[in-house]
Amino acid sequence: MAVKRDYYEVLGVSKTATDDEIKRAYRKLAKECHPDLHPNDKTAEERFKEINEANEVLSDAQKRARYDQFGHEGPNMGGFGGGGAGGFDFNGFGGFGGGSGFDSIFEQLFGGGGAQRSRSAPQPGNDLRYDMKLTFEEAAFGCEKTFDFMRGENCDVCGGSGAKAGTSASTCPTCHGTGQVRAGGGFMVTVRTCQTCGGTGKIIADKCTACSGSGRVRKRRSVTVKVPAGIDNGQTIVDRGEGEPGMRGGPSGDLYVNITVKPHKLFRREGSTLLLDMPISFAQAALGADVDIPTLDGKVSYHVPEGTQEGARFRIRGKGIQNLRSTTRGDLLVTAHVEVPQKLSEKQKQLLTQFEASLSGKEYSGRKTFLDRVKDLFQ
Repeated sequence: MAVKRDYYEVLGVSKTATDDEIKRAYRKLAKECHPDLHPNDKTAEERFKEINEANEVLSDAQKRARYDQFGHEGPNMGGFGGGGAGGFDFNGFGGFGGGSGFDSIFEQLFGGGGAQRSRSAPQPGNDLRYDMKLTFEEAAFGCEKTFDFMRGENCDVCGGSGAKAGTSASTCPTCHGTGQVRAGGGFMVTVRTCQTCGGTGKIIADKCTACSGSGRVRKRRSVTVKVPAGIDNGQTIVDRGEGEPGMRGGPSGDLYVNITVKPHKLFRREGSTLLLDMPISFAQAALGADVDIPTLDGKVSYHVPEGTQEGARFRIRGKGIQNLRSTTRGDLLVTAHVEVPQKLSEKQKQLLTQFEASLSGKEYSGRKTFLDRVKDLFQ
């Protein structure tokens, strides 16, 4: 199973980025990762391909709109699609299982044999989509998830033929088994799909009661997907061959598992970096203190240095999110927020007043700089 990164993440732009911003980001990254600048570097080559793939979708307004709505498989849907139960899309993606629109038009006008071949040749099965929700911890550490879904499969009763047991389909009398009806002559010959047999070239007189002659039935299937550690919101896991089975010996489609990660009560993430906002008391900030900092692995002890200011950041190495493409972990970045007491007794107020009066002013570097600036402004 391969994991595709979010295209916006690949180019380093937001989902509201303009066309110019996308173009600038692509040009910058393409220059940095161009294979000519990194000969024999497979990582740079793969990165270059990833950048080009992301740009091809996000620079096209229609593909981008379908990507925003349906994820990675959206740009290949060609504007068609339908929703299935349980978050699945049971329609074929972007021409899977058939020829392109131009090929079909060409065949109708000039009598090409492509349509006939596509009807009788093996056809790949449809891809399916499943939307999976993960907890923050499941995404960070990886897990295995088992879920059920419905997919169309060949009917067990008729073996996919659509004919009642003991019978078989007969050759269509209209198209004589070609699946096409030709008309005209000379230079202009039109070819259209046979309306009698629907282009299959076969007529089923006695239909299978289990599948009503379609040769396909809906079945519930269960699959276990291994979620890699470090996967992020909006990324996709592709489980090859778990889509719908192909027709006439064609390969099965794939199962696209789109990931949604639930927010955490304490942590946020930026790539592999874990972010935490942590309050500390006025005394801890002024005097320094040993504090317990929560991480995804449990608490770690950290010494807050004396004189810590509001917004100061501390880095805890290796306590972030694992990188998808390696076993290394990012860092935990802790932002300190100094809390000022809100309710003080009269005695506490007196003590603070005495404490403040005992200071020379040099202890507050920021206030001293500010007062110096004010003095210079009004001189």
